[in-house]
Amino acid sequence: MADVGAGTGLFTLLFAQAVQPGGRVYAVDISQAFIEHIRQSAKARGLDNVTAVLTDGTDTNLPDASVDLVYMSDTYHHFEHPGETLRSIRKALRPGGRMVVIDFERIPGVTSPQRIQHVRADKQTAIREIEAAGFRLIEEKKLMRENYFVVFQRP
Repeated sequence: MADVGAGTGLFTLLFAQAVQPGGRVYAVDISQAFIEHIRQSAKARGLDNVTAVLTDGTDTNLPDASVDLVYMSDTYHHFEHPGETLRSIRKALRPGGRMVVIDFERIPGVTSPQRIQHVRADKQTAIREIEAAGFRLIEEKKLMRENYFVVFQRP
């Protein structure tokens, strides 16, 4: 699996523990400092199934058809070139693989003005962009107050 926009690696390390033995987790981020932190944290916890990958923000640098799940938490709104980034993610996913996107709601009158200024796209825009990149929306869950949770599949 891949944690795209892994940040400090919180979810990466939880996933790495969950997929043992035999599973691999790629931690993908644009920050060299975060990548180094994830490497050190994984080593300190004895997790040898984490591969940290530095990205330019457009290409995930993941091997083709290498993962069956891509997880993104509060990352999608940072994509400056969503079409290119999504193509890279689609290439990394095996056919039938899933992509989970958790991001901030952007609802005028409900969402704080600071968040609206920070978040590039609302949920419907994100869904349209992701479907245009060849993914199929298969599920939406209402689990959080200020975030949406959607699941896509690569046909």
